[in-house]
Amino acid sequence: MERTVLDDILPFVSKPGRYLGNEWNVVHKDWGSVQVKVALCYPDIYELGMSNLGLQILYSIINQREDSLAERVYAPGLDMEEILKKRGISLFSLESKKPLKDFDIIGFTLQHELSYTNVLNILNLAKIPLRSHNRDGKFPLIIAGGPSASNTEPLADFIDAFVLGDGEEVVEEIIETYKNRSSRLQSASGNKKKGLLKALANIPGVYVPSLYEVNYREDGTIERMEREEAGIPERIDKRVVNLESSHYPLAPLVPLIDISQNRLNLEIQRGCPHSCRFCQSQAVYGPCRVRSKKRLFEIAEASLKSTGYDEISLTSLSSTDYPGIEELIGEFLVHYGKNHTSVSLPSLRPDKFSLDLAIRIQKVRKTGLTFAPEAGSERLRRLIGKEISDEDFISAISQAYNAGWRLLKLYFMIGLPTEKEDDIEAIIRLVKELKSRHRNLNFNITIAPFVPKPHTPFQWLPMEKLTELRRKKDYLSRRLPAQIKGHTVESSFLEAVFSRGDRRLGMVLEKAWEMGCKFDQWKEHFRFDIWEEAFSKCSLDPDFYVYRKRDFEEILPWSHLLYSRMGNG
Repeated sequence: MERTVLDDILPFVSKPGRYLGNEWNVVHKDWGSVQVKVALCYPDIYELGMSNLGLQILYSIINQREDSLAERVYAPGLDMEEILKKRGISLFSLESKKPLKDFDIIGFTLQHELSYTNVLNILNLAKIPLRSHNRDGKFPLIIAGGPSASNTEPLADFIDAFVLGDGEEVVEEIIETYKNRSSRLQSASGNKKKGLLKALANIPGVYVPSLYEVNYREDGTIERMEREEAGIPERIDKRVVNLESSHYPLAPLVPLIDISQNRLNLEIQRGCPHSCRFCQSQAVYGPCRVRSKKRLFEIAEASLKSTGYDEISLTSLSSTDYPGIEELIGEFLVHYGKNHTSVSLPSLRPDKFSLDLAIRIQKVRKTGLTFAPEAGSERLRRLIGKEISDEDFISAISQAYNAGWRLLKLYFMIGLPTEKEDDIEAIIRLVKELKSRHRNLNFNITIAPFVPKPHTPFQWLPMEKLTELRRKKDYLSRRLPAQIKGHTVESSFLEAVFSRGDRRLGMVLEKAWEMGCKFDQWKEHFRFDIWEEAFSKCSLDPDFYVYRKRDFEEILPWSHLLYSRMGNG
């Protein structure tokens, strides 16, 4: 198979480096020497998947075990997919070029709801039945985790088991459970597989949807969710690891082609100390935990030697809130700056403290700056939990300009709860005020519709109507003196459907995929008209999930998934 890939396939695809599987620090293991074979799948292109830290962590954990191996697969480009279909070749892993259906476990990382059609497409290209009840013990166990597992129900018919929360410890427990029961699966009996699923359901943080039945009322709301039998947990708590002692890859994979984040990602903190009411990440990644400075230096020292990177990104949801961040950055700059290794931070809070840090960092290499005020007015920022005044924001931007930055990225949301016309005008006034003070300062501005997400204080609220979101976005695009970016409001609408939906969406998802939907996160591939037709053919109204205000007593599709003690029905 490897010779076929190298000689007969890769010369005919646009980016063959996506499929070589011989990156620096890659792990190749002998299939005959291990008991459990895992394919880690990121359901989007290589350039995005290789930038995902979570997949790198799991890859390292599994491959350090003597009894297991982990290999990777990403969503193939359209040119590669066409060749696979034309030649009847099953989708294969990068490392060994083995067909995915030969693995014991396939683990999907779900970063976004608009990747769901890619999950189905990958299973189909691997010649694996889409629905879990059609897969017996001959087929791999299909597991999924990641941020979008905060509401598993739209994918419940296709995934055997979901992992809630941190995966560092539970992945090894899953392997042990599979290994202990694998001999009982050899008959490929559905009952034997069911025994494995029941065993998995008793691992803390693992949810097996086929063991639960959902009953609906005539109005479409959930009447109750019933366990199939006793001994299965009624509610599932997410997993939380000790960040200081948890595993971290010291020899991460280094891509052979340019990717979206081609640098050393050093996770300094997981979770966020702030309580922004719109933000789901606090529930998904919380509670807030930090790695010690000593541990961070150990990771950085080993990782830089094993990769050759010349940039370290200090990643977290709110990196400037890391205790002692000034001291940490100062020591990193002193220790690594002499070798021209730069330090960067992700999106900054628009305050003077954050900017002071950015100015110190850019002495080695100037990186881009991104600020996320979220709302244009102070009133609305206070309501959503962003305690930032106009004065502080303008002061921070002016300081960035004086420090030499001439292009900044800004992020605003529209359609927030209680938003008025003056809040939209406030975005324009704020940006124009900055332009009037600094004529040579330019902005790339992302405008994103607000989506009320599960496990947040806003989860019961409706999303604003598409017509209003289109009007506001078009208005801002005409009035703002900047380049406007962002997903279409239609894609945000679909995101809201699947982030807030129930199991009945599975038939819509499958229908849309059958009609050609995939890579829905990409503007050039997103087909809202096909999605509308799929909903119509399935006699399901997407407005039910998006525009309806939910009662506090209502059983929500995610009520049984405990990501936080707040807001689970």
